[in-house]
Amino acid sequence: MNHLASSKLTSHRIGPRRLKAVLTVPEHSAESLVTGLVVFAHGSDSSCVSPRNEHIANRLRQSGMATLLFDFLTESESSERDNSFKPSLLAERLGEAITWAQQQPELQALPLGLFGSGTGMSAVIVYAADHPTTVQTIVGRGGRTDLASPWLTHVTAPALFIVGDSDRSVLSANQAACRSVAGTSRLEVIAGASHLFSETGKLDEVAELAADWFAKRLTQAATEPATD
Repeated sequence: MNHLASSKLTSHRIGPRRLKAVLTVPEHSAESLVTGLVVFAHGSDSSCVSPRNEHIANRLRQSGMATLLFDFLTESESSERDNSFKPSLLAERLGEAITWAQQQPELQALPLGLFGSGTGMSAVIVYAADHPTTVQTIVGRGGRTDLASPWLTHVTAPALFIVGDSDRSVLSANQAACRSVAGTSRLEVIAGASHLFSETGKLDEVAELAADWFAKRLTQAATEPATD
């Protein structure tokens, strides 16, 4: 595990709607390079300052990954709850965040991973299905995969689905998703965990699984020769 000493955090306004975003890039040296970028897609009733996603993002940064957390919606759009359940809309905004990130000099060459939680996972699935050569891997935490079921068979990126065993309906949907995606997939069921993984130590388990998955896939993508 590549623990980096410190990270540079910057706040931004991205895309045509000037959505709030927080980019954090681990400081590196010749011996400890940044290995990839992970863009987070939060669930409904959450935001770019989600403490749960930030907890996981911090663990990823300890393994040398840059992280981008952003808001899907403007304040006025957030007042209409249905907007958080529209996969195509959310995937469009995710695309705006990724486009912005890929224009940043310090991020341009980094392999890309996506982390989705709750309804945000629907955006991850749609975007990964529509951009198979852009996304190297995806991870979901209690993801609402059912919202994006028509796109699942088009997802070729390696996919990790993490669900609490007490989150019965979401577990069933993720089991189906794991069988449906076209690429390599794995389902991890966390014993004693509910939808938000709020039980003691359960979010740490999610963070470790995600860090291990991203580290392996993004490092592999970084060392593979580029193709036209």
